Amino acid sequence: MLFPWQQNDWRRLNGERERLPNAWLFIGPAGTGKLEFALHLAQSLLCEAPAADHEPCGQCEACRWFLHGTHPDFRRLSPLTDDDEEGKEGAKTTRKLPLIKIEAVREVIDFAHLTAHRAGRRVIVVEPAENLNPAAANALLKILEEPPADVLFLLVAQAAQRLLPTIRSRCRQFPLSAPSHDEALAWLAGQGVADAATELAWHGGAPLFDHDPALSALRRQFAEGLARPGFASVLSLAEMVDKQKLPLAVPLSWLMKWLHDLAGLSLTGLVRYHPDKRQALQELAARADNTALMQCMDSLYRLSPYGQHTLNTRLQLEALLMDYLKIFAASARQG
Repeated sequence: MLFPWQQNDWRRLNGERERLPNAWLFIGPAGTGKLEFALHLAQSLLCEAPAADHEPCGQCEACRWFLHGTHPDFRRLSPLTDDDEEGKEGAKTTRKLPLIKIEAVREVIDFAHLTAHRAGRRVIVVEPAENLNPAAANALLKILEEPPADVLFLLVAQAAQRLLPTIRSRCRQFPLSAPSHDEALAWLAGQGVADAATELAWHGGAPLFDHDPALSALRRQFAEGLARPGFASVLSLAEMVDKQKLPLAVPLSWLMKWLHDLAGLSLTGLVRYHPDKRQALQELAARADNTALMQCMDSLYRLSPYGQHTLNTRLQLEALLMDYLKIFAASARQG
């Protein structure tokens, strides 16, 4: 499917079809539909009766196979499970392999050298391409350097700078548009998301996320506790997270964005993720020790890679929240 904000990108891409590359690299921020765009293009390329604007018909045998995930001339190379989608908070990250490994790339290379079942092209989507481990990246590079005939690679990346420069040079880069604020709000409203403006701000303006009302309510409760820093309140926050059995990555992301807004307000006067909490953040910023704030953020960054590990979530979060209290310790002593 295409999202409303991708229509111009689709027309722009259609202008390049007369000289198809061996590989496209679609880049853009998370949560804006890069993967959906690449899959829509893959279906279009395999469709046996596309419309004049290259939209897949959705009715031919090739489209039916594609929509059911059984097209013999299509492969998707990804560390994500079928249940996970790009940019969604609260996705089943414990089921996610961290990297695309060389064994998976070798399987795709074998597929690329087969004869097409439908006497047409074969299409391979790689996403997120920056998650290729070094051996997998080098293996993919070799086939991009000497691609078989009628094989098209569609790479999707949020952080293209993490790709090998030689892989980037073998692809035609295609930046995808992010939605405007109004387009994103309209999309969320159409999906029935409550308090769409607040949710959109918290997700950094990216409208494609897994909206879990219960999780959002917990997040707001967490922010309320951070807005009133005290020993008892932060301990209750750690207890709340522990009772819900959330992976550490979830409260880490909540605290990270709160600290980002606190630092942004202190340094530039800007609030990105919590515009509805601006007044509380202003009051906290007036009391904050910026050195302690940076130290707390540093502790959080160092812990972030372990967000899905089997650490004791409550103990780790309590330690971080104690660091958070230190940001306001000097003003509390003076008071």
